Amino acid sequence: MHSDRLTVGDDDAELNARLSAGLDEFNFPATGTTAADQGKLSVKVVDDAGEIVGGLAAWTWGGLLGIEMLWVREDSRKDGWGSRLLLAAEEEARRRGCDRAVVSSFTFQAPGFYQRHGYRETGRTLGIPGGAEDVHMFKELA
Repeated sequence: MHSDRLTVGDDDAELNARLSAGLDEFNFPATGTTAADQGKLSVKVVDDAGEIVGGLAAWTWGGLLGIEMLWVREDSRKDGWGSRLLLAAEEEARRRGCDRAVVSSFTFQAPGFYQRHGYRETGRTLGIPGGAEDVHMFKELA
């Protein structure tokens, strides 16, 4: 007889690490990749006072750039930093051997920004709070 038990809670770092390891054990053989094919990528802009103007956080995996977050503080949004951050990330991704990129953006955020940079919509997740949708996009990095 099993004595397994189910628990529900908040963030669990130990569980997250075990899930990630278990998925890696499955995903690497399925995709022909290894841990060496994964990386993190960040791009940051700071002002003269050392305060963050904006930044981008992403990952790379087997030739794919995955943009997780891109943010520019409100008083700098008309200065072109969003485009410069995105282009710098794409350039670094190419240097790392990536030939494609993915990103998602809520409809109230910046899907049009990414589309102006060559990303095309591949699908949407419905049900985002406030009646919004999450727009999933893809771009081939030339």
